[in-house]
Amino acid sequence: MASDSRQSITIAGQTPDGKKLPPVETIASDFTYKTFFLKKQRVGISAYGNSLLGKVQMESHIKRLEEEKLDDSDAVDKVADKLISYFKERFPDADTAFHIAGFKKEKGVSIPYVYACHIGRNERNRVNFNPGNNQVTYGCSWGGQSDIISTILKPYQILGPDNKPIPAPHIPIIYDSMNVQDAIDFTVYAVRTTIDTIKFQARAKNVGGSIDVLLLMPEEEKWMQRKELHAVTLVS
Repeated sequence: MASDSRQSITIAGQTPDGKKLPPVETIASDFTYKTFFLKKQRVGISAYGNSLLGKVQMESHIKRLEEEKLDDSDAVDKVADKLISYFKERFPDADTAFHIAGFKKEKGVSIPYVYACHIGRNERNRVNFNPGNNQVTYGCSWGGQSDIISTILKPYQILGPDNKPIPAPHIPIIYDSMNVQDAIDFTVYAVRTTIDTIKFQARAKNVGGSIDVLLLMPEEEKWMQRKELHAVTLVS
């Protein structure tokens, strides 16, 4: 699981005589946590969309969820249910979404579960399972500012030899064959490419900052990289 660190907010101002000004999107912080690890439940959570709910950072909401709702024995599916319940009670119409991932033991085997949840739409969908053949599927799932990576991985058109648009060929990524290091590299690539592309586009710069990467495996979980609190040293 991976995420950037930028938090942007939209503010609406007014002139001294009370005339409303157009809303402006601005950067509030480049040190915002969006990916979290629930140590007792061994579950990872990534948040996207509106992350400043009730003027409270998402990090604080996740801590309250742990303290008030979760039991140590809750599996990943139970965490997803309780997370939706927590936010639905407080912010029923929030345009806020999550990826929730972890492993669940079934007949002695660790099975990966990945859920995509949206609070306002009251959605909870398992995205790594094909009900048609009752099999776990491997791939990637992303949210938030998704147009850039979607365009790269699922292009619609390309320029042909005569410089005219033609349907783009489907060139797959074989997710099933990825080893752990390749998966880590891919998550960083997806976020980094979005950050670097937005930098040059005439659009809101709402993805940026450092990239946090959480690795979840049946036998262990670890932060591959995560920003840490620090003090700035001033040189006089």
